[in-house]
Amino acid sequence: MLAPIFTSFSLIFTNMKPFLFLAFFGLFFLTSSQLAAQKAKSSGFFMPADTLNKARAYTLIGGTSVGYVATMIGLNAAWYADFERSRFHLFNDWGEWNDMDKVGHFYAAYNESLILMYGGLWAGMPRKKAMWLGVGFGALFQTSIEVLDGFSDKWGFSIGDIAFNTGGLALLAAQEFAWQEQRITLKFSAHPINYPQTVLNATNGGGSTTVADRAAELYGEKFYETFLKDYNGQTLWASFNIRSFLKKEDSKIPQWLNLAVGYGADNLLGGFANSWSNDELNYAASPVDFPRRRQFYLSFDVDFTRIKSRHPFVKGLLICLNALKFPAPALEWNTNGGGFRFYPIYF
Repeated sequence: MLAPIFTSFSLIFTNMKPFLFLAFFGLFFLTSSQLAAQKAKSSGFFMPADTLNKARAYTLIGGTSVGYVATMIGLNAAWYADFERSRFHLFNDWGEWNDMDKVGHFYAAYNESLILMYGGLWAGMPRKKAMWLGVGFGALFQTSIEVLDGFSDKWGFSIGDIAFNTGGLALLAAQEFAWQEQRITLKFSAHPINYPQTVLNATNGGGSTTVADRAAELYGEKFYETFLKDYNGQTLWASFNIRSFLKKEDSKIPQWLNLAVGYGADNLLGGFANSWSNDELNYAASPVDFPRRRQFYLSFDVDFTRIKSRHPFVKGLLICLNALKFPAPALEWNTNGGGFRFYPIYF
């Protein structure tokens, strides 16, 4: 059961760590639910149990525990073994990649705990216990990754990452305590960037490269690589369900309609600055031509979990689909000035 999941898990991880966990839990939830259905009577393997179903609960908790151990061993061998080890140390990465990595941690922690909470509900756990299951395993997974980072010479234990991980888990728990539902969900969207062939000459001798080559070096060239890794094309969203905040049963606003606030970044060709070294040659992109900027968006969205369906399998798919932002018109404002920009369709 875990072999194909772990293979997919490792492939995605090599591109962007925060999104690895979401893919893993989505695949695990689909697989474990099917396995448990073979052990227990059920009207459908996606149909939540009315009361605690021990076969499902054992499969969920046991499988997630085994998955955790296998994942840590696999990450240590497949990822961290390629880099030098060091004593445990801290790493201050505030501001790196315009904090896109931090927002990614916020998103991943929230969604992995949300999927596990749904797994607990599927197993028949009370809603609050299912929430604590998701928060507990989410904290365990994310903190373990930071500990591995702490022993890696290339990175380090990041207090910022822990803070945003905690924020994602707290967002899930706070909504459960306040409303017993998730009115605010965190979503992801990405689009390809067409990088220019602008030539950049080395500042310390002969040699040149292009902006497109630098982007390919950082983010890859294949679609799945750029989708998961290219910060310049990614947007992370907080999506608010409008109807749930109005408290009007007779409202004409559809139950599935959301208003989303997004955050992104542009012209990131390095972690802290658009300068880098390659083969002992130093390069820098002009801050005038390629200004690093933060982007803020306002758009409409769809809460797929509020679309009514009688089929439990469709409901399960809608839960997984809800981690992605629905393409819609959007308004952008960025820190580089120039006012607002309107997109007829943005993803």
